[in-house]
Amino acid sequence: MAIIVDLDVQLARHKLSVGEFAQAVGITPANIAVLKNGRAKAVRFTTLDAICSTLRCQPGDILRWVPDDGTDPS
Repeated sequence: MAIIVDLDVQLARHKLSVGEFAQAVGITPANIAVLKNGRAKAVRFTTLDAICSTLRCQPGDILRWVPDDGTDPS
């Protein structure tokens, strides 16, 4: 199972730098990098709420699931 975090797309849409975004969400730029690079093992709901609030989006706009075999899940 692979959960992909599509923060880059949303940051570009909102013209936010990683530093600006990290400050608005209340986590470090290093933790944003961990999320963006797919190295995060978990995300707190409070962090997800802050991300969605800052980007004015739904969790599904930044998180997507890709099966291990790489096939399209739809």
